[in-house]
Amino acid sequence: MEFRQKYDQAFESLTKQIKKRSEKGIYTAMGYTSNLDILCDFQVEKLNELLAATMQGADLTKMKVAAMITSQKELLESVVYYCINGIGGEVDIQDPELVKETFAYKNGMGGTAVQAALALAMIGGPSIVHLTDDSKEVCDQLVSPYVRVALEDGTLGGAEKMPGKNPQECHFIIQFKKGDVIRLGDQAIPIPCSNRLILTKNTVNETLPFWTPYFEWIENHADQVSTNVLSSFNSILDIEILKERLKYLKGHVERYHKNNPEGIVYFEDAHYHSYAIRKLCIETVYPFVDILSMNEEELQYTLNEMYGMKIDIDDIESCIWGVEYLIQKFDVTYGIIVHTKDYAMYVGKPLKADIESGLMYGNILATAKASAGGYGTAEQIQDVLKLDLSPKGCEYREKIRNSEYRDRVILVPTRYIDKPKYTIGLGDSFTGGVQMCF
Repeated sequence: MEFRQKYDQAFESLTKQIKKRSEKGIYTAMGYTSNLDILCDFQVEKLNELLAATMQGADLTKMKVAAMITSQKELLESVVYYCINGIGGEVDIQDPELVKETFAYKNGMGGTAVQAALALAMIGGPSIVHLTDDSKEVCDQLVSPYVRVALEDGTLGGAEKMPGKNPQECHFIIQFKKGDVIRLGDQAIPIPCSNRLILTKNTVNETLPFWTPYFEWIENHADQVSTNVLSSFNSILDIEILKERLKYLKGHVERYHKNNPEGIVYFEDAHYHSYAIRKLCIETVYPFVDILSMNEEELQYTLNEMYGMKIDIDDIESCIWGVEYLIQKFDVTYGIIVHTKDYAMYVGKPLKADIESGLMYGNILATAKASAGGYGTAEQIQDVLKLDLSPKGCEYREKIRNSEYRDRVILVPTRYIDKPKYTIGLGDSFTGGVQMCF
């Protein structure tokens, strides 16, 4: 079947899946952090003006990322580094006022779990979410009949009913576009790829306080929870706190699986600020999840920097080899998903779920957000279906179909956007979409 038709059929089946889940009262559980995103109005002309005013004579190619941004100079150098390399990442910032004084901004929603839930809510998909920042500014953005929270009395309700006990956490989002040019003096470097930089000032999420009613509801109603999504341990800064959270989580997963043996435990990986935190999280969590998911940069860092297994993310067979190494090393129950701007790929054991459709669900929700600049409506998703397939994704798919990997690898090319309007939360939207196949 021509792959365009497969996407059309996937959209039809997504609509049916959501309707069926709603009728049966089936939820996706989305954990664990929430925060207030401050969306910076980043204009390359403004950056170039600031560079000209404050950094004359500096070499753009020698600018580095600060371990902790403490000055405007470090802020500008960090932004330049990510822009000219076309990569995404996160950096800690000591004083958030530095960003507010440098760029115009507006409020948004932050956190893998809640962004995935909002992407689903836009097309009627129900979720239960775990909140850390439960401030009014966060909860107001989660008002939807399709987004539920667990309350202290053991019931589900709207986010507006949360007690609001935790401090607010703000993340500053700087999005940059492919083709814009960074200039300083006679230097001119085009941005090679659209991406985003996240500047974080951790408060509540550095300890990731668990909301016990959320875990208890999932365990007591496990048959109503098709997938249990774990994420956001990268926000924790203290290794002893992480050990405590992971110990509790492992018990929770065991209780969930006992009450719903068919339920899927799904871990969405992330960019980490600490090597030690990342290593402990990987070596503790990977062995007790059913499906692990990450982007290509996270795959490369994990293999190249942490385990000395060099892969080339522009070589699909090298990526598959790396993924299979992780599956075997950590005994991941079913397999690993890698999602990129060109393709989404599942490597592992056969699943009862139609994972090929699931990858397409994830792709169209992510591309709808990239295209529309917000969580995609059904109409905006239909517009996505008119886009061309990624040439690189199609090339990789054909290569796999004609290789030894064809029986254990499923790869789906994306609907491709060269210059997305929005680069934040695309992986989160993908995470939300793929859950609908389980």
